[in-house]
Amino acid sequence: MGEEMKSKPLVTVITIFLNAERFLKEAIASVFAQGYLGWELLLVDDGSTDASTAVALQYAERYPNRIRYLEHPGHENRGISASQNLGINSAKGKYIAFLDADDVWLPDKLEQQVAILDSQPEAIMVYGQTQYWYSWTGDVEDSRRDLIIDPGVQLNSTVRPPRLLVRFLREEIPIPCPSDIMVRREGIIEVGGFEPGFRRIFTDQVLYAKLTLKWPVFVSGQRWSRYRKHAGSSVAIVKRSGQMRSARRTYLKWLGRYLDDHGVEDIRVRRAVRSAKVKCLLPALARLQRHLNYRALLFTEGLKRLLRRTLPDELYKLLRTQQESKHARGD
Repeated sequence: MGEEMKSKPLVTVITIFLNAERFLKEAIASVFAQGYLGWELLLVDDGSTDASTAVALQYAERYPNRIRYLEHPGHENRGISASQNLGINSAKGKYIAFLDADDVWLPDKLEQQVAILDSQPEAIMVYGQTQYWYSWTGDVEDSRRDLIIDPGVQLNSTVRPPRLLVRFLREEIPIPCPSDIMVRREGIIEVGGFEPGFRRIFTDQVLYAKLTLKWPVFVSGQRWSRYRKHAGSSVAIVKRSGQMRSARRTYLKWLGRYLDDHGVEDIRVRRAVRSAKVKCLLPALARLQRHLNYRALLFTEGLKRLLRRTLPDELYKLLRTQQESKHARGD
């Protein structure tokens, strides 16, 4: 291990934490459990007031060639995005892997993801399936709640831009867990990293939007991380406060400005953003639209069956051919 660390680390692991003493040691242990050894770990303190600061400092002192402790001036709390950027700007690795302080990795995470990015030079990022981890509590009922979240696209394939972003906006597929991804550092730097204005949630979606607008992403069928579900997580807190829809509106407003500022005119993205805004601002209207679309589909299918039963075969085939031709042209 010592010989490998004499060279520039290939992977920088960034773990930001805020009052995470309950889980931080377990997260760090899952990094040390990796079969792949070419990593450095940056522990970024976002102004903790509990014992997690002491825990991180102890690890950095014990493993100075592996682990570095970072904090904002004056031990300030500046939020998730600013803390991630602090880690990114201090990283030495070619690749960046994020590990939330309350999540854990499986032992082959780094090795397999490095191999994928090395073999897929077009891909800016890789992610796979994530375990929604309820069973960490040891409770029998929670053990039945664990889920493996399928990415919702063809597995073990490269998805070209902007398909992922469009489907994220339409809420057709799940958003990758930040602890599950690995990204090329040069790509994160090129798009300006995280947006400091997003302090608690949608921090990851902002970064994904920037990346998936420009580059392909490799989506794997492997499972590499456990996303700990608990009441103290940022997402859980925002949901309980009833502020999730407001936070999503803020994200969509930012995304609209970002598209304007960067001259993104792709009609698929623009339509997805408009649709997402309508759904967020007027959820009842969005439900009505889905209902009307469903009723229209039923009517269309019923009309097809009626025509098939009543028209002569040749006339029915002619009409169907004309309709398919119009559809192919986009009429």
